Amino acid sequence: MAKIDVTELDIFYISYDEPNCEEHWADLLNKVPWAKRVHGVKGFDKAHKTAAEQSETDRFITVDGDNIVMDDFFEQVLDVPDQDHDGNNISESIFSWNAKNILNGLVYGNGGLKCWPTEYTKTINTHEAATDGEGMEFCWKLNYIQLNDTFSEVHQTASPFQAFRAGFREGVKMSLDEGKRVRPDEFKQKIWWQNYNRLQTWCNIGSDVENGLWAIYGARLGCDMTVLSDWDTNQISDFEWFKDFFDNEVSPVEDNLYNTVCELGNKLNSEINEMMLFDPSVEMSKFFKQTYVNPRRWGVMIREKQIQELLEKGLIQ
Repeated sequence: MAKIDVTELDIFYISYDEPNCEEHWADLLNKVPWAKRVHGVKGFDKAHKTAAEQSETDRFITVDGDNIVMDDFFEQVLDVPDQDHDGNNISESIFSWNAKNILNGLVYGNGGLKCWPTEYTKTINTHEAATDGEGMEFCWKLNYIQLNDTFSEVHQTASPFQAFRAGFREGVKMSLDEGKRVRPDEFKQKIWWQNYNRLQTWCNIGSDVENGLWAIYGARLGCDMTVLSDWDTNQISDFEWFKDFFDNEVSPVEDNLYNTVCELGNKLNSEINEMMLFDPSVEMSKFFKQTYVNPRRWGVMIREKQIQELLEKGLIQ
């Protein structure tokens, strides 16, 4: 069992074009003045490899450009076993902590802090460098351990484009079974139940936030194009494609955005098994976020999928 003090690791802030990235960078420097930055590197895979090349520690932490880190993260000391819960060598495992999304209140790994093994990260091929559908997301391709604790907030709605992109990416990813397409009539049965519930939330909640309706539209359109068409889902890793798609095909609906969102919801409800989409409302979004119960903290190295097993064995209460 090894101990890792997160303050002894290199901490990299990875930003690209987020409208709020300078504000978040200043916040991070105020908390950890020794943080380093990777900015403007095109591609998720390349940006993380750039951080690995610059890292001077065996592991390093990444903070996304839309992320604000909670102070107590920098007090964490990890007790790291030699093997993970499934018997894999921990030296090639990526640790991911939860983040709270300010848009819709969801708490899971999207946008959360990550801890990367430096040498291993130099060898990965994901997102734009992947050769298969599983590569569009780190958690499908790598030995990726999703932990249960929450140590940051995600702010993804500073502009219509940022909000739409965030929603669209999650709409695509949550509509796939570890990178594989699912038939519309088998959707509820094939999609992991946590992702199914998160998809419904992305597609319904957030209209009380500025630009939140763009994120809802993005999630619904991402689901639609993934499940009901043969569109190439790997394009969500292409930054230039995303911008061109938004400017030329998405933004023209601005004057009729709400009706477009509602019509798309009706289509998804009728064509995909057990979708539960509603006409978005500010009141519904506020109600959900006030009543949604965030996952309880069980410990910095407890995985999300491990909790139920530990509860059943009486090892945690």
